[in-house]
Formats: sequence, structure tokens, C-alpha cells
Amino acid sequence: MKNKQNLFNLTRFELSDFFSKLGEKSYRTKQFMQWVYHQHELDFNQMLNFSKELRQKLQQVSTLELPVVTTQNFASDGLIKWLVDLGGDNHIEMVYIPEKDRGTLCISSQVGCSLACTFCSTGMQGFNRNLSTAEIIAQVVIANQYLNDKGKKISNVVFMGMGEPLLNEKAVYNACDLLLDDLAFGLSRRRVTISTSGVVPALYRMADTVPVSLAISLHAPDNQLRDELVPINQKYPIKELMDACRYYLNAGTQERHILFEYVMLDGVNDTVEHAKKLAKLLGGISA
Repeated sequence: MKNKQNLFNLTRFELSDFFSKLGEKSYRTKQFMQWVYHQHELDFNQMLNFSKELRQKLQQVSTLELPVVTTQNFASDGLIKWLVDLGGDNHIEMVYIPEKDRGTLCISSQVGCSLACTFCSTGMQGFNRNLSTAEIIAQVVIANQYLNDKGKKISNVVFMGMGEPLLNEKAVYNACDLLLDDLAFGLSRRRVTISTSGVVPALYRMADTVPVSLAISLHAPDNQLRDELVPINQKYPIKELMDACRYYLNAGTQERHILFEYVMLDGVNDTVEHAKKLAKLLGGISA
């Protein structure tokens, strides 16, 4: 059967609907998610509490397909970088960053990026396409497969790889749903972070609907410089961005903080005057 449904695309709610359409009871969703996300079993035939008929149905209409890892690079400090082939000459990168008290996986949300930030190599490549939820989740599954064999684990996931997450909202938000779901990856909301260059309308939607942490790719304390470094600032200037940040901080039922990212560029944004402007800009914001 062509066009099989990749079940990594589906949240718990969507999986429940999927199994219902197969004529199965709702408890199959929990069983399936435990097989895939807790026992790391991707072969339908090995899901032994499923009937033979159900396993055959799953093989006919669905898949748990993962993209191909083309290279793995290892650094002396334990950092691991994977290059993943999505087909059609589309490649993404993901990076595992080990620290004493955590292991952070940095994942991609797009192939390329349309925002053209001047200091970012991905932005200079241009935009190819958005990733699906399955392609986002596959990055975590692939990394887990390798790390579990080494006795390591992923404690944090950050959308700081290739692409602008808030220009791929549906796939990213569904991926976050799975990252937080106890039947899937079970991460706490503070351990999943979306980094944005400042897509202001989407930031408001994220604040209301996606209970994860936020990082702002800022890199300049005023509009004149940020217009140059982060061109989306020309559409959504700093005041609008800061208003959206304040909205995010007040929208949740739990205390929220924002991580502001600022790449120091020699002679560009690193003077004492820039530091003073930055301190004034972020004054009163929980960061």
C-alpha cells in the first residue's frame, strides 16, 4: 500500500482516532505508545500483546519509518553531531550536548531557513521545506537509540537546530505534545525549549497553547542593528517582540522565564554601550 501513515506523526489523541478507525479499542493507543516510546520497539510483529490480525493491519496501512543517518561526528568533550538524510537532497543536523547534570539534544524544525540572519550558516543556505512531526520526532528517537546503548539519556530538547520553529507551528507543536506526553518521552515543560528569532504572531499563539520554555534569538539591543543582523526585525521590531515576551511570561499557569540568546560578534554588537542598552531593554523581564 502506498502512502502509509507514519505513526511518528501522530499525537496520543490522533493515535486514538487512528486505532478507532481500525476498529480497535482505545487502550490500544497506550499499548502502542509503550511499545514504541518506552520499549523502543519499531517492529509491529514484535508487539506481542497485539493480535496477529492487528499487526497485519498495521503493516498494511502504517509505518514507523526513520530517516537515514549519513554521518556521526564525535568531539572530545562528548558532543555528538548527526547528519540525517531526509531524501530528495534534504539534510538536517542534530546535536547532543552532554553536561554534568543533563544531556541536551538540539533538533531541527526545517530544512534550511528563510530568515537569513547574517551570522547563521543555515540562513545563508535558504529555505527548502518544513519538517513533518515524524521527521522532528525521528531525531529524538534516533538519538535515543544510540544513547541508550551507551547508558546515556536525553534530559532536555531544544529547537535550536536548522530552521525557525515558529514558521512550522503545527508540526513543532505536535512534536512538543509528544515530548511532554508521559506515554511518549515524558519530559517536563521546562526541559523543552523553542527558540525563535521573533515571529511575533506565532509567539502569542505559542504562549496560549504550548506549555514549553521559550528562547529569543536576540543578538542586538536596538532596531537599527537588529534589522541588519536578524532581518525579521524589520517586520516585527523589538518593541513588538518584547510585548509578546511579556505576554508569554503572564500567559501560563506556572512561573515562566525566557532565555535571551546573544551571539557576541567582534566589533559589531559587543561594546559597553550595547551592554547598557541590552540591560535596559531586558529590565523587569524574568530571564
